[in-house]
Amino acid sequence: MKQSGMDVRLESPHESVVQEADGSYTVNLQSGQKINSEKVLLAMGRPPSTKGLGLETTGVEIAKSGHVVVDEFQNTNQQGVYAVGDVTVCPALTPVAVRAGRILSERLFNNRTDLKMDYDLVPTTIFSHPPIGTVGLSEENAVKAFGKENVSAYKSSFVNMFYGLMPPDSKSPERPKSMFKLITHHEPEGVERVVGVHGIGRGIDEMMQTTAVAMKMGASKQDFDNTVAIHPTASEELVLMDTKYV
Repeated sequence: MKQSGMDVRLESPHESVVQEADGSYTVNLQSGQKINSEKVLLAMGRPPSTKGLGLETTGVEIAKSGHVVVDEFQNTNQQGVYAVGDVTVCPALTPVAVRAGRILSERLFNNRTDLKMDYDLVPTTIFSHPPIGTVGLSEENAVKAFGKENVSAYKSSFVNMFYGLMPPDSKSPERPKSMFKLITHHEPEGVERVVGVHGIGRGIDEMMQTTAVAMKMGASKQDFDNTVAIHPTASEELVLMDTKYV
């Protein structure tokens, strides 16, 4: 983003946002700096929209965060009352809510009594420029879960072929790079299981779906390594990654 000319300021908490007489906005940072802009986008997450539903009259349990408390089958503490989606503690993603709703309806109306939503290995993408894709555990969380001695991380950084012939200029001295990170867990039986894949770069959003399928099926690092690369593509890095740094 910086290479494309954007003014990116990290670790810059703000004190206030003030609308000026001409309709513009001034963002006052804690550092004393001021940023003037036409628009301000506030993106601080999704609070559960449970207020005003009258849940306090039903006895449905609500967490301090405002989320509806449910079990693994989306049941609330009140018989016949269920909750799915962003009002529960789960990944706040539209496809997650849609799938959870469909699974719940199958369980309630098609007698599939053991069917329940699996919230493990949910892939997601940030549609930034370039996009960021992620599925599974981060390196930090993998170390917490399995111990540092049982975790390996692989990474790759390269210029996407799309930009391969683009000559550098004064405005963009560096061509945009793609970066991949693959996290594995060394299981007792000797299998190096893939537990996390993360990437940023052109086309990452499309790659994450099939990557998630492989991980859902329990793919190992050896499975990735045994797969023939499609050249020239960016996704071939996933099966050629051999630079271990942990």
